[in-house]
Amino acid sequence: MGDWQTDPTFAMCRALVDGAELASFAGGPFDVRAVMAAMRPETKSGFLLGQVPWERFPQGGDVRDAVHLLHSEGSRRGGTGVVGGMCANDMRAAAVLAVPFLIRIAADTGHPCRANALAVASCPARARHLGIASRDELLLHRADFQDGDLHDGYDDYGVEVTGYPAGWSVAAARAAITADTALLHPLLGDPDPSIRIYAAYTLATASDPDRTVRSSFRARLGAEQHPLVSAALVLATAEATRAHPHAPAIAWMRELWRDRTQAPEVRLAAAIGWLCLTDEPVPDDMRTAVDDLATDEHAHTMDDLPWMANAGGSHESGLQRCVRTMLHPDQPDPEDQDNLWASLPPALAPSPPAPPT
Repeated sequence: MGDWQTDPTFAMCRALVDGAELASFAGGPFDVRAVMAAMRPETKSGFLLGQVPWERFPQGGDVRDAVHLLHSEGSRRGGTGVVGGMCANDMRAAAVLAVPFLIRIAADTGHPCRANALAVASCPARARHLGIASRDELLLHRADFQDGDLHDGYDDYGVEVTGYPAGWSVAAARAAITADTALLHPLLGDPDPSIRIYAAYTLATASDPDRTVRSSFRARLGAEQHPLVSAALVLATAEATRAHPHAPAIAWMRELWRDRTQAPEVRLAAAIGWLCLTDEPVPDDMRTAVDDLATDEHAHTMDDLPWMANAGGSHESGLQRCVRTMLHPDQPDPEDQDNLWASLPPALAPSPPAPPT
């Protein structure tokens, strides 16, 4: 990551630590939103990586090399692993610059790693999503932040581990995806189900004020035969609706989970989507239906959906965690079992050490 005191890629972050106003950097060379907006179409389509200022952002050189390796040699481990790993480590600024190139690799039907490229393309566009399974945050998708949305210099996303404003990275990534919706929409009908799932997952982060993206999900759902892909389209519709509320879509989601002719995966996705779109109490018939449908088999199957995979923990699947968190909040969190003493009665718990004499 470089030495904090000497690495020039941390110039803005160091200045912010020293008290500089974030707004003074808006639109400048360290604003990844501005860099993304200035990236020319021929740079993206021609993979002219030398025209992208990777060096301005933490570990930008590593991302550039990973994209080059992925594009030229089809190396999954050295390409998508770097981008996905940086996002998992809460470092998105440089990873954002890879998004247009990852989308183009995914659109290349002859590329051996297109599914892996698409799987990580939207990682920079989601700030807090790993381990999140609550109604409030599972599908939380804020609109792109602009300068006027900053509070005390930062937005609600806070900062990345480097000190870089996370909201800037997320906004830039979503803008990049929005700019490439024409490349992503055809992937909703790709022969590979995993491509269709990740196309929905990526498009769900696009800005969609005219509901074009959400309409494409509904249109594709009418032709989709794969239950898990259909479930992905339902969750993508819910995420897009969370960003751009639409009462008819919420009502449709409620009817969908009640429809016994639908596949269990679709009904479960619709129930979770509806819960994330409303603060209404959980209906009794929903609680009964979800408890019946959320079997171990379906939980395992739905872990192939990125929303569910990211929501899971070490002791329960994503579906199980969503069901527990949203429908049974009084149940104990299995993750707490990692702390042996937390589950013991007070009389059996170890006594605190005696104070020094």
